[in-house]
Amino acid sequence: MNGRSRKTIVYFDLETQKSAEEVGGWSRIRDMRMSVGVTFNTARGTYQIYDERRANELIDELRRADLVVGFNILRFDYEVLSAYNMLFDPEQLVTLDIMVELVKSLDHRLSLDSVGSATLGLEKTGDGMQAIRWFREGRILEVAEYCCYDVKITRLLHEYGAANGCLYYMDRQGKKQKVKVDWKMP
Repeated sequence: MNGRSRKTIVYFDLETQKSAEEVGGWSRIRDMRMSVGVTFNTARGTYQIYDERRANELIDELRRADLVVGFNILRFDYEVLSAYNMLFDPEQLVTLDIMVELVKSLDHRLSLDSVGSATLGLEKTGDGMQAIRWFREGRILEVAEYCCYDVKITRLLHEYGAANGCLYYMDRQGKKQKVKVDWKMP
């Protein structure tokens, strides 16, 4: 046992420097490069912001977590990080990808915005393309703030789902729908 009474959850998101179109499609996610990565670590109780030069420090924090929680991190964020460390193996991390869990129940993808607004009444403050523009304009603080807010929404969704056994989303007709989840807080 590691001596900690509570397990450490790390909530995680990152933004990229390039779009899928710019790198030749979604099969080349690694080439999109990280602009900013953000974590919220429950042991620390604070956010941590990483730029590209600190990608390996971010990977180390994820490796130390008892649980990593994100939204679409298995297919996207982890793939971006893999470009920075050939020894990074996402399979070794205990991960809860909220989007993947919802797809298992619904058979279709949902956006963080759809789930966050329906469950929490919180909407995203921007989008990935805007974050890429900010990065290119040198507006790193805006990218970091946007990414921090997405991490906050992800954390609140995880906590809500664990406490209530469900999340909500807006369907294509704009109707609020409920989806059951079975998450226990470590």
